[in-house]
Amino acid sequence: MPLVNVIRGERIEPAPFNIRTPYIKVPLWLLLAGWTVKASVRLVVLAVRHWHVSGPALLLGWLYLRYGWAGPVGLVGGVVALAVGWCLGHRPTFERFAWYPVLSRWRRWSYRRQWLPAMATAKLSVSFDGQTVVPVLKRVRCNGVADELTVRMVTGQIPDDFAKVSERLAHTFGARASRVSAGSRPDLVTVTLLRGDPLTETVAPFPVVPVPDFTALPLARREDGETYTLRLFGTQVLVVGATDAGKGSVIWSLLQSLAGGIASGLVRVWAFDPKGGMELGAGLPLFARFACEDFKAMADMLEEAVATMRERTARLRGKTRQHVPTVADPLYVIVIDELAALTAYLTDRQTKDRIKAALGVLLTQGRAVGVHVVACLQDPRKEVLPFRDLFPTRIGLRLTEEAHVDLTLGEGARDRGALCDRIPRSAPGVAYVVLDGDPTPMRVRFSYLDDDAITELAHDYGRLRAVPNGGVA
Repeated sequence: MPLVNVIRGERIEPAPFNIRTPYIKVPLWLLLAGWTVKASVRLVVLAVRHWHVSGPALLLGWLYLRYGWAGPVGLVGGVVALAVGWCLGHRPTFERFAWYPVLSRWRRWSYRRQWLPAMATAKLSVSFDGQTVVPVLKRVRCNGVADELTVRMVTGQIPDDFAKVSERLAHTFGARASRVSAGSRPDLVTVTLLRGDPLTETVAPFPVVPVPDFTALPLARREDGETYTLRLFGTQVLVVGATDAGKGSVIWSLLQSLAGGIASGLVRVWAFDPKGGMELGAGLPLFARFACEDFKAMADMLEEAVATMRERTARLRGKTRQHVPTVADPLYVIVIDELAALTAYLTDRQTKDRIKAALGVLLTQGRAVGVHVVACLQDPRKEVLPFRDLFPTRIGLRLTEEAHVDLTLGEGARDRGALCDRIPRSAPGVAYVVLDGDPTPMRVRFSYLDDDAITELAHDYGRLRAVPNGGVA
């Protein structure tokens, strides 16, 4: 094997040429012996490579020779009975340790049959030294909603090459959608083909806990059926979505998770609702400060938040790098329902400049000292949101244009599977989440609180009653 000019990947041999070869007379016994040895070697290799098939086949054959038909029939019947009992007794472990491994083997064989044409039509095959080289399908892992393909890339390829054709791969393999992420090694890429969709049903609100875990606030249901939790410590959150996309679901899911801390005084929420209080007004008792009409009062509140942040920074300087909330020194969460109304659409230039300056300081310096901003808006364009890059955690709900996806979640997010522009109107609360440092989008559906649930939440956990211009009663 040459040690230079080697390209990584699976080689597809070219079609043979029809040429005349020299005729050499060989004794028949030698020819038969050669064929026998060659066939035996291939058979052994196949048996070892596909041990999960050859092993049971040999066992069934031995039982038949030893006990007749009763042997294999009894074994098969016993295995089936054991599997049915296991499935009925504890379905999660049966699926994890029995069903999904078998399904993964089957799906790998199925994908292998389509692999070459799929790579060729997706422009992922490479011609080198007169040969066609394609990425290698290393492993397939299945669960209830998706198949996870681990692929070894051809030399010179990068994960973005697969991300750019993720939609093509989904259609080729008959999947609902496709996600692409970097693998565990530099030469590997993970292609996740989504088949089921557990996010079609509305997600019920999560239980309120007395002391919230600010590193894992339960807000939504993930695409794999697990709970999506938000790490509020050390982040600022941007929520972007079209009209009726479910921005309210994100806000109320967050307030539901923080309700225990609000009631105990561990968390103070300052709420801004420039739309006259139509969205956040129902939760008035949950807010320590609330503003919905007077934009100058909103500017005053934001500047007061900056003053609080700077006082806390001076007090904690040299002692700790991360604020730990207490009742005496609580966590501040600034919730803004429509950020564009404060940064782009406000006609009072002086007030708008004050708001922008205060927000810029809070977004850049507030995370470490426990002052967090959760902002929602509809239009993610730069002229509307000049400090978009200051939000490490971004949530993209249904968007109206393809270009808005990358503006919200970062360059290339749509190629990596964040199809925010294709979320149907019938699925409010469905979103894609991107965390700072991890470009892979995560599809989730936030919990839904109706008006009665919001009223009950405010009644049960409201600690303070706010008045419209920022005071507390």
